[in-house]
Amino acid sequence: MIHYQLRCSAAHEFDGWFQDSAGFEKLAAAGLVECPHCGGTQVTRALMAPAVRKSRKKAAPVPVAEEAEKTEKSAEAPTPAPTSPPPDDGGMSQRVAAGPIPAQLLAMLQRLRAEVEKSCDYVGDGFAEEARKIHSGEVESRGIYGEATEAEAEALAEDGIDIARLPWVPRADG
Repeated sequence: MIHYQLRCSAAHEFDGWFQDSAGFEKLAAAGLVECPHCGGTQVTRALMAPAVRKSRKKAAPVPVAEEAEKTEKSAEAPTPAPTSPPPDDGGMSQRVAAGPIPAQLLAMLQRLRAEVEKSCDYVGDGFAEEARKIHSGEVESRGIYGEATEAEAEALAEDGIDIARLPWVPRADG
């Protein structure tokens, strides 16, 4: 992965991560790199300062007893995996762990929702069953979206059926 400082035609600066330099060039040429400030797609790499290490000092070693305590504490309280919200969550709080969702991110998630709704079939609570049918070839392969319980999502993953969980924000027009 490579990190670039980017600039749009309106002189907004932002950063992005790409597989490699050719990956950035391909995405930018196709208009798929978008400025989070204005939505412009004429994006170029900005001048970047090289990363220079300040010193060669190594971090102080942590005693084994302290490291064992940290490991025990982290093993005691596993963090739960997020669950998928229902598709029509107009009352969603629009909050993340650090606070409200930034406006640019919310706009991108709303565009993602609109694209999913336009391009895929809604299968509701039958998502896991329909995903299995598509995977096994029982029904025609197509994009679907809907709801699945945590147990259903884990079972799909265990069976090698790839799914993606998307943050489902309220519609832009709602």
